Amino acid sequence: MSGLPFSNRTSLFNFYIPVAEYLDEGPIQFGQISNVQSSSGISFQDSILSSFSFPTGLPPASSQSVPLPFPMSHGTTTLAFMFQGGVLAAADTRSSCSGLVACPAAQKILPIHSHLVGTTSGTSADCALWKRILSRELRLYQLRHGRRLSTRGAAKLLSNMLHPFKGTELCVAATLCGWDGGDGCHDQGAKTQWTSPMCFDKKKVSFSGPSLFYVCSDGTRLQGTLFSVGSGSPYAYSILDQGVQWGLTVDEAISIAREAVYRATHRDAYSGNCVDVYHITSKGWTRRRREDLKEEYYREKERQSQERRETHAIVKK
Repeated sequence: MSGLPFSNRTSLFNFYIPVAEYLDEGPIQFGQISNVQSSSGISFQDSILSSFSFPTGLPPASSQSVPLPFPMSHGTTTLAFMFQGGVLAAADTRSSCSGLVACPAAQKILPIHSHLVGTTSGTSADCALWKRILSRELRLYQLRHGRRLSTRGAAKLLSNMLHPFKGTELCVAATLCGWDGGDGCHDQGAKTQWTSPMCFDKKKVSFSGPSLFYVCSDGTRLQGTLFSVGSGSPYAYSILDQGVQWGLTVDEAISIAREAVYRATHRDAYSGNCVDVYHITSKGWTRRRREDLKEEYYREKERQSQERRETHAIVKK
């Protein structure tokens, strides 16, 4: 084992070990990865390292899952899409557990660093834990290399960290919304905040612009321009598919995002309360004021009343 590149305890793969041990020693064991080799005196870390020594070896992700003490039905509505002004992320704030509203003011969009945020869907504790782990690893990467890891690299790192827990009760579905390339390329005569995906430098050529990736706890990693995750996502897609365009202004994008969350919360009982909106540009992320969804309800009623008045006026003429 001493000759393996992964045998060093300071390896980048060392973050697997404390997380698995924490789950294994918890008072309520929610589908932990059990140490199947504990009876033979082999530690969990040795089993992980031995799996890397054989090309056909896999992490111990097929262990038996411990049944939950009560049903963990939960839902949410999160969305993110790209447009000419950057990336916009929105989510409701209702945290539910079965038929109980556990928290009406939860934060489902978590900042990771200055140019990257993640929308979270799944178990709140799992999402918060893996967000902290990802933030730590990205900060260490920045200190070692003097630059931020790209959104694509962050998605790949998170996917690789979550894959060993496939088949357990771990439930994390995140959408990483970021801007790569720092300040990017700017055109003084253009209205958009970035004009070209390639920034030409004297020494190197690097990608600059918005990025959007979806990562699931089973290791799935997808790149796209529009994602909606959660139990209310089918209703949100009905608004996003017909309203999202590349040439949207910031105000129009925010209006569409809020309406999509409002429509989802109207039909989905697991989503509701307020809406959070984050805007990611070349200068970093900014958080919009949290707004109660009843304000969107009142605006919708006002629009309907205005349409009825205009219809009556036309009929009278």
